[in-house]
Amino acid sequence: MERFCFEPCDPAQLSALNLAFVGDTVFDLFIRETLVCEANRPVKQQHAMAAARVKAAAQAEAAKILLPALTETELSQFRRGRNAHTNHKAKNATESDYHYATGLETLFGYLYLNGEIDRLRALMRLLESAQTKGDETT
Repeated sequence: MERFCFEPCDPAQLSALNLAFVGDTVFDLFIRETLVCEANRPVKQQHAMAAARVKAAAQAEAAKILLPALTETELSQFRRGRNAHTNHKAKNATESDYHYATGLETLFGYLYLNGEIDRLRALMRLLESAQTKGDETT
């Protein structure tokens, strides 16, 4: 099991919003690491590029790309997050995008806390592949 923390944790026992709390950072770290390893850009530029990819609308789009590739367990975790009732209103996103983004974050939090780093990498590769195909068509 690969995680930063050594404390035992059963992600199946955590609320969807606690999983999303962790998953938001996991997704953000993957994006930031990808951008930093791509090029040694100015930090301000890196931040702007990362912000564009981790905002709710971009996460919602990422979720829609990944949905066909998810296992039943992963779909279940995504749905838990998407359907979670939050008292938070997204500032710059539609309600639908916000819920899909929360679903993606929940999924990433679940996989990370479950130690499924290879699966997270595979999902990120799918997103990178989809982004590359999208860039080629524009």
